[in-house]
Amino acid sequence: MKTRTGQKLKLTTVEELLGVPATESSKEIDVDMIHMFKNHPFKVLDDEKMSDLVESIRVNGILSPVLVRPDGEDSYEMISGHRRMHAAKIVGLTMIPAIVREMSDDEAIVYMVDSNIQREELLPSEKAFAFKMKMDAMNRQGKRCDTTLGHDVPKWSHEIIGSDSGFSGRQVKRYIRLTELIPELLDMVDSKRLQFTAGVEISYIDKEIQQWICEYIHENGNVKQNQIVILRQELLNGAITQSQLIDILNENAIGRIPKKKVTLSEKKLSQYFPPHYTSAEMEKVIMELLTNWKEQGGAENGF
Repeated sequence: MKTRTGQKLKLTTVEELLGVPATESSKEIDVDMIHMFKNHPFKVLDDEKMSDLVESIRVNGILSPVLVRPDGEDSYEMISGHRRMHAAKIVGLTMIPAIVREMSDDEAIVYMVDSNIQREELLPSEKAFAFKMKMDAMNRQGKRCDTTLGHDVPKWSHEIIGSDSGFSGRQVKRYIRLTELIPELLDMVDSKRLQFTAGVEISYIDKEIQQWICEYIHENGNVKQNQIVILRQELLNGAITQSQLIDILNENAIGRIPKKKVTLSEKKLSQYFPPHYTSAEMEKVIMELLTNWKEQGGAENGF
């Protein structure tokens, strides 16, 4: 590796490669003494990538030490390395190399998120809760000092998080909105059954109505962003029933043939039926006449 001046930059240890200060070194720790990070937002799945990691560790061992912090109870909390430890347990390792670092709760959250957020295969829900955890931690910490300028810079938390993670501040805000979805809808965003943009719009809606939307999707297949935008506008006018919600979503579904509603007033019908005819009797006569009209080719002949 070379610097801009052409000089070679020599990295001799794993710690240097990880950006860990030289004073920190790794040591072997029993895996049973390490527990998961509280409310860890990233899922550890037994998928193909995990199988590859397991095989790598089986052949080469753990090349990069995990990062933990002491929890004050003679054990450790995992900060970075949940997948490596899971793979190590599958292989049958009882000890893993770990760097032990003292951290506050908020420092640990920020480091945990930053060390995982760049993974390509992250689900929307993982990014959503990770960004939310980091934003809450940063808000508790207060302003962040911009080391390039040497003083506090008044930036919004979501803008700082975005610049740290390769996202725009607007993207970060939209991901965090997903944490307001009921679990069923968030799962639909993860599985791409529900559009990300539609999920963001739904996140502004009351949880009870979100449940109605979830039921609507199960029965009708999906909803689009434009339907939810119109629904939110309707909700500004006051409360609605589940039946009204269904009508609003149906009427604004792209590609759906709008429902036709024909109303015949009692005054109009009274011209053709005796006063003693009931509604059911009038409907029967009308349907018989329409059936005859259709059989005679009325629709095709335009009369």
